Amino acid sequence: MTPTLQPHNSAKHPPQFIHNDSLVLQDMLGVGAYGSVYKAYDQVSRQMRAIKCIRTTGLDTMQRAFQGYEAKLHALVSGHPNIATLHEVVEEDDFFYMIMDCGLEGDLFSKITERGGYVGKDMAIKSIFAQIAGAVMHCHSKGVFHRDLKPENIIMFGDMVKLVDFGLATTEPISNDFGCGSTFYLSPECQGGYVERVTSFDSAANDVWSLGVILINLVFGRNPWKQACPRDETFSAFVLNNDFLQTILPMSAELNEIIKAVFCLNPMKRLSLPEFARRVQGCSSFTAPADGLSAVASSSPSASPRTAAAAGAAGGPTGAEATTPTPIRFHFGHDALLCNSRDNKAQSQGQDSGVCVELHSLA
Repeated sequence: MTPTLQPHNSAKHPPQFIHNDSLVLQDMLGVGAYGSVYKAYDQVSRQMRAIKCIRTTGLDTMQRAFQGYEAKLHALVSGHPNIATLHEVVEEDDFFYMIMDCGLEGDLFSKITERGGYVGKDMAIKSIFAQIAGAVMHCHSKGVFHRDLKPENIIMFGDMVKLVDFGLATTEPISNDFGCGSTFYLSPECQGGYVERVTSFDSAANDVWSLGVILINLVFGRNPWKQACPRDETFSAFVLNNDFLQTILPMSAELNEIIKAVFCLNPMKRLSLPEFARRVQGCSSFTAPADGLSAVASSSPSASPRTAAAAGAAGGPTGAEATTPTPIRFHFGHDALLCNSRDNKAQSQGQDSGVCVELHSLA
């Protein structure tokens, strides 16, 4: 089983100068349960670096093994243009440092939600998705499965993106680490199964599922559901009718067929990653023509994916049967918006069901 690092006290900040004073730590880029990431200037190469800092004081043998495991897997897949290179690993002054490429333009989540995103930009979506898929295929070819694919772990470098954070990665093609990852992006089998309980799951197929959610993020600026589990009404409606997403999103028929093949409950029948990437590149349009949308648009101002999902789960009409086409505005429930654990404001600022919310306003 993959070692699991438990949260520890990382309140103490690392010194400003590290690695024989060759690296100068500057701004903090992020903080988590397992450490912090800083922007740093490398005085030798004269380049900016991202430094993941984990305090080693008080760590037990298993926790130290976890640090080495993450670094080992990241180093194994480094060298691909769309994976942030791990340049060096240093341990000094009670800290474990991972020295990596630094992207100064933020992550893909910020790009989608705060800077206009990619909605309506099919060519840009294809470029970004091809890079992400290429990075993940490279990982799989090395026997590494990421298990935490999400926009926050994809860093912007101009028109390029690079995959980061191998803290939950594994070399186990079949895993029983249930619940490993981020809620919005977990496959049903990673949560123990949907129809029946499973004792393990396919790590590669789990990554493919996560990429399917990321594609929805890119195309529509939102998540398809909160969690792919029975208690999620939107996901349950999708299970009952796998064309359901096309009734709440302005999704083209071509993309709908791709999404259905990716969100297949049986991981053995799920679209393979190479085929998924190929079909995305060949998709003529991700969105439906404006004059043909019934999607989320509704004659009722209270319509939302939650209420539509409830109708579908109860056997009532959904999609075109339940809505009157309105080709201009779309009504989203707050649970449908693209949000994550880092930014709960994406939920709290859109609490009124049926309010039309523009994602770039969710700072």
